[in-house]
Amino acid sequence: MDLLRFLNTMKAFLATTCIVTGALLASACATKKYVRNTAAPIQAKVDQVGEQTTHNGQQIEDTRNQVKQVDEKAQSGISAAQEKAQAADQHAATADQHANAADQHAGEALNRANQVGEQTTHALDALRSVVANIDDYKLQSTVAVPFQFDKYSLTQNSKQDLDKLVGDVKADKRFFIAVEGYTDKTGPKAYNEVLSRRRADAVVEYLVAKHDIPIYRIHMVGLADEKPVDEGRNRSARAKNRRVEVKVFTADQVTASLGSNANSASRSQQDAKQQ
Repeated sequence: MDLLRFLNTMKAFLATTCIVTGALLASACATKKYVRNTAAPIQAKVDQVGEQTTHNGQQIEDTRNQVKQVDEKAQSGISAAQEKAQAADQHAATADQHANAADQHAGEALNRANQVGEQTTHALDALRSVVANIDDYKLQSTVAVPFQFDKYSLTQNSKQDLDKLVGDVKADKRFFIAVEGYTDKTGPKAYNEVLSRRRADAVVEYLVAKHDIPIYRIHMVGLADEKPVDEGRNRSARAKNRRVEVKVFTADQVTASLGSNANSASRSQQDAKQQ
């Protein structure tokens, strides 16, 4: 009886143990499956985050490279700008030097212009003085210098005539010489004008070079075939018209006359006082 009870008890215990073991095994399987089902999405998420992190790291590295390239370009641009700025400074310095040189040249030109202006003023004053006293000058002597056809060189006889003319006038202080060149009517008008001036130039050159006559005392003009001395059309008339007329005007006689009149007046006043 006791053995039977013991056996029943053992059966019940074994059954309970089997049930509990089965339940535990079933529970363990269920838990493992649950864990596996739960961990799979998490692992996928972790893998996704890892891939995203790797991608982000690559983008960060690319960004760093781009920033580095931009920085290098910026440094290159700054260097180029500095070089251009230095070149501009050099050009500005050169331009400033040129401006200073231009100012200096302008100042020199102004000084020369002022000097020329002063000389012109003196010349005008002298001309005004001559014009104011032009009526005082009287014709003192004259000579006609002949020329061969289409020639403007002086002959020996012409030089002797000029020598005598100048010898008579060198003692005068107030004089001027009028030199007028002429041609005959042969040839074009324009050519004769040039030829007449060349003949007058030859006379002026001889007076200045040979006798040291100041050039400002000589008035020269070429009149071509104007004022012919002979209206004939033959060879003799044409030879007379190929000439240079040299006329000497002086005011010394007028001045001497004025001085003599002044002296006479002074003596008359003294005689009147003595009376």
